[in-house]
Amino acid sequence: MPEEDIPPTRQEPPQVPLIGTLLVDTGHRNRVGEFRGVSGPYWSLRPVCGGTEWEAEPANVRAPEPMERLRAEIARCNARSAGRIL
Repeated sequence: MPEEDIPPTRQEPPQVPLIGTLLVDTGHRNRVGEFRGVSGPYWSLRPVCGGTEWEAEPANVRAPEPMERLRAEIARCNARSAGRIL
């Protein structure tokens, strides 16, 4: 088959993560949040220290790097010890 007859590859949609998975939303200045669910075409994320959820486009979401994960876990522990979250 000539190369020009090969159909373009379709990009598969990202697999939906488990509830509570830490993710980075590159569409919102690399904001780290917990996956809370699917809302139409968007994924709902919540700040790790509690607060208002936001919607992220799945194409703009990635797994956190080790340092981002560590920072988020420390922030969550500090908020918990200060009584800001359960």
